Amino acid sequence: MSENGKAGSATAGAMGTTAPNVPLLEVSDLKTYYQVRRGLTERLARRPKLWVHAVDGVSFRLARGEMMALVGESGCGKTTTAQTILGMVKPMGGSIRLNGTDLVKLGERQLRPLRRTLQMIYQDPYEALDPRFRVRESVEEPMLVHGIGDSRAQREKLAVEALERAGLAPARVFLDRFPHELSGGQRQRVAIAAALVLGPDLLLADEPVSMLDVSVRAGVLSLLDALRRSGDMGILMITHDLSTAARFADRIAVMYLGRIVEQGPARDVVRNPQHPYTKALLSVVPKRDPRERAAPQILTGETPNPIEVPAGCRFHPRCPVAVERCRLEDPQLRLPAGATTPAHQAACLLV
Repeated sequence: MSENGKAGSATAGAMGTTAPNVPLLEVSDLKTYYQVRRGLTERLARRPKLWVHAVDGVSFRLARGEMMALVGESGCGKTTTAQTILGMVKPMGGSIRLNGTDLVKLGERQLRPLRRTLQMIYQDPYEALDPRFRVRESVEEPMLVHGIGDSRAQREKLAVEALERAGLAPARVFLDRFPHELSGGQRQRVAIAAALVLGPDLLLADEPVSMLDVSVRAGVLSLLDALRRSGDMGILMITHDLSTAARFADRIAVMYLGRIVEQGPARDVVRNPQHPYTKALLSVVPKRDPRERAAPQILTGETPNPIEVPAGCRFHPRCPVAVERCRLEDPQLRLPAGATTPAHQAACLLV
């Protein structure tokens, strides 16, 4: 088969013309490292290269119509995972399969037509929008890049439909406004509309409500929840808020130092946490009933240097229940004894 034939086959697969039992997104043993810059002295001394292990063996699946939350502390590798899936960062190893097509093996020319199926919603909606562009230009620009719409009138029609789908109605009222003329929630909805106008299969939402007022967060999250329930779209939501993940996500994956340490159905992970790190995160979530008191579990020390990942369990330097075995053995995700469903896994030697 020719190169063009291979590209066409890969494009067709990623655009959703695959078998129905193939997951929308399948990430397997993904590794993304950043090389630490060496100074002149280090280079002359021929000191070995150092690498930041941002993502170090992450694996998960995401089905159509499903929302999965990737949670953890800042710096654990959540955003790098999303950027690697999107193709903004090249992985050192592993595979990223979209509708059965391994994106890692594709060249830039083959990836270009597939990028419309992968769209990202960024944390800061004001930074995501060009302050010189009106709303119509921000939403129509992705269509111009991917050659969608035969005329300006058709692109405006598609932009209006995307804005109304994103919750800005009547949409024509907003078309000629600049970002500074919109509220934070409205700006984020414009950014969502710019992603929806391409008809993506997968949305990567990186802290989509952390920069918004509390009063508008629920509206944006409910919008994302409705979008994935209304079609075959899947959503990977990155957040540090476990309460938000428990409310809107189907499944939760907890990351620590570049690796998933616990994953499973959202209700099971929140109500029956197995990993000590997950328990610590949940202990500081405010309770709905103010009369319900619980002592927060404050982790001691700082997150280890991702350049020098600790031997054995990478959480053992901060773990309150670590034993000598934890310093020697690196645990893998498995079904813990206290789990109530086979889909619940934790990487801990003591469970």
